[in-house]
Amino acid sequence: MFLKSRSSHAQRGISMVEVLVTVVIISFGLLGVAGLLATGLRNNQSSEWRTQASVLAYDMAERMRGNRQAALDGLYATGTSATGVPATDKTDWSAMLAARLPSGSGTVAMTDIRYFTITIQWDDSKGAGGGATEQFVFRGEI
Repeated sequence: MFLKSRSSHAQRGISMVEVLVTVVIISFGLLGVAGLLATGLRNNQSSEWRTQASVLAYDMAERMRGNRQAALDGLYATGTSATGVPATDKTDWSAMLAARLPSGSGTVAMTDIRYFTITIQWDDSKGAGGGATEQFVFRGEI
């Protein structure tokens, strides 16, 4: 009972094929990881902008609550002419929107005597929105 050993000539090239298949499989895996990273970065940027919009909406709400009578008189609403503190607050807030959000803008509307709606919009083309204009709406009471 003698076992015949295969000659080394029959094994030539098999290792190279295995290495090439492994390289192809690893390449597809790395491409998948790169895609996940890119998606994660886009979502992270969109999340940052939503957070900034939320902070800025709360900032304006607190400005209005701090100057209650002017807010009740509607001096913080978009399209109204105001002087003094309401005018300064509106100007500062608009500047912060433009600085912290891409193409950031916002409106304030009095929906009732004591209730208001703050709407903030920005361009999310570099984020997860894919070119869509995103908006954050905050409703509150003075």
